[in-house]
Amino acid sequence: MKKDTRVVRGGLNKKRNAGVVNTPVVRASTVIFENVAAMRDADERVLKKHEKILFYGRRGTPTHWTLQEAITDLAGGADTALAPSGLGACTLAILSCVKAGDHILVTDSVYGPTRAFCSGFLKRFGVDVDYYDPTIGAGIAALLKPNTTLVFCESPGSLTFEIQDIPAIAAAAHARGAKVAVDNTWSSPLFCKPLTLGADLSIEAGTKYIVGHSDVLIGTVTGTAEAIHSVHSTAGALGLAVSPDDVYLATRGLRTLGVRLRQHQASALTVARWLQGRPEVKRVLYPALPEDPGHVLWKRDFSGASGLLGVVFRNTSQAAVDAMIDGMELFPLGFSWGGFESLIAPVTAARTAKPWTEPQPGIRLHIGLEDVEDLIEDLEKGLARFRKALKA
Repeated sequence: MKKDTRVVRGGLNKKRNAGVVNTPVVRASTVIFENVAAMRDADERVLKKHEKILFYGRRGTPTHWTLQEAITDLAGGADTALAPSGLGACTLAILSCVKAGDHILVTDSVYGPTRAFCSGFLKRFGVDVDYYDPTIGAGIAALLKPNTTLVFCESPGSLTFEIQDIPAIAAAAHARGAKVAVDNTWSSPLFCKPLTLGADLSIEAGTKYIVGHSDVLIGTVTGTAEAIHSVHSTAGALGLAVSPDDVYLATRGLRTLGVRLRQHQASALTVARWLQGRPEVKRVLYPALPEDPGHVLWKRDFSGASGLLGVVFRNTSQAAVDAMIDGMELFPLGFSWGGFESLIAPVTAARTAKPWTEPQPGIRLHIGLEDVEDLIEDLEKGLARFRKALKA
C-alpha cells in the first residue's frame, strides 16, 4: 500500500474492533485472568516479548495498539512505544540507549528541552554529553569515542532548520557500535522515514502533526527490531503510560495527516517565497526552498515539507520583533506547532558546538490551514510594525 493508504488504514483490525471502524476508547487498569497459568503466560508474553495482549492498563489496550501499529507501519519499523509527550519520547529514546559512564553525541540544533535534559539530568547520572555541528555528516566519526552509545539527531532542527546527513551519520555510528536516534517531528513519518535512512530509532512529537488539533500531548518512538526492545523495557521501568482518550484522539488525527500536511506545505511554500522578496528578510529557513543550504539533502531524503519555517532579518532588535508579534491577528503567540492554526514565536538560537552567526532575534512561523492570502496580509502588517519599531 502507498503511504496515503497506510495513513488511513494502518492499525485497523476488524476482528479486534468487532466491526467498528475506529477502535473504541478502552479504559483499563486491572485485567482479570482466568487462572494462575494464564497470568504467568501473559507475564511472559508482555514483559519479555512485548506482545500486544491485555495484561495491565499501563501496558496498553486495543486503543493503544491501533496507534502503535499504524505508526509502525507508516515509519517502517518493527514496533512503536508511546510516551506522554514529545519530550517524553525523546528522553525515553535516549534513556533506552545509555547507562552511567556512557557518552552520547547530540546535534547542536536540538530542541531546547531535549538539550536541557541532556546537559542537566543525564550528566547527573554519569552520562557524558557533547554537541556537534548539525552539518557535520560523515565527519562525526572523529567525535565518536570508545564509550559513545548514541548519536541523537534532529532533522531539520526546529529553530535553525539544518538538514542532517542521516545515512552518513548512521554509517559512522554503526561502525563504532553506537545507535542513532532521530527526532523526525518536522516532517512526520509521512514525509521522512529515518529508519530507512539507517537510524535505529525514529521519534515523533505526536502532539504536533499526528494529532493536528492542538489538544493532546503524546510522543512515539519507533525502532528497529534490535533497538525497540530496550525502548519497551525502559518505558515499563519508568512506568510511562498514555491516556487511552489521548491515544484515540491521536489516531483520529493521524487519519487526515496526508491531506493536512500537503496543505501546510503548499501554504508554507507560498509564504516562504513571499518572505524571500521582502526587504526586511535576509533568509527564510525552509529546506524545501532551492536556495536553502540543506535543500539537496532534503530532496534526497524527504518526500515533502511541513508548515514550520524560520525567518532571519537583515537588521533586527528585540523591540522590533516584539512589535511585530504583539499585533498579529492570525499568528497567535504560543509554544508548539503542527495544529490547524498558524503560530508565531521569537527565536534566539542557543549553540555551543558551532556559533549561530545570523542576526538575532528572528521569528519562527507555523503556517496553518487558513487562507494563505489572509496570512500574507497579516504578515505584511506585522512587518510594517517591525520597520517602524526598528527606526524608533
